Amino acid sequence: MASLVEAQDIMFTAFEPKLQNRYVFQLQEMGIPAFMVKAGNRPAISFDEVELHHMNVKHYVKGKATWDELEITLYDPVVPSAAQAVMEWIRLSHESVTGRDGYKDFYKKDVTINVLGPVGDKVEQWDLKQAWIKSANFGTLAFDSNDPVDITVSLRYDYAILQF
Repeated sequence: MASLVEAQDIMFTAFEPKLQNRYVFQLQEMGIPAFMVKAGNRPAISFDEVELHHMNVKHYVKGKATWDELEITLYDPVVPSAAQAVMEWIRLSHESVTGRDGYKDFYKKDVTINVLGPVGDKVEQWDLKQAWIKSANFGTLAFDSNDPVDITVSLRYDYAILQF
């Protein structure tokens, strides 16, 4: 049974939650200003499992780590065009007209995600190392809609570092 002191610690501990709408994605090096990022995920990691057989039992240990793809949704303003900025980054890895592919030093870029506190201070920083565009969806057009056009980009990266 929990003591009165432990119950008070649980019930009356003040804290400030991180909110989903306080963030800045830094993609400026790729020509994508921070205001274009409508939504995005924080990094996620998963591990392979290694199965070890011993007599009539199995044991499991952690295998290799995989950082999951990160999806971001961009607004596509008339000027500056997010579609054009995304295509410029894609052209560093693959040129549609000529079929030429680029060196990884050209198209792999570092991405920073800053989570902000209530007064705009950085309370969390993720550095995604060697990110590149794995897929891009340039959105839907429809005569019966007034919704703005969004672009969805899936980023693959080698690993992420939580700085603080």
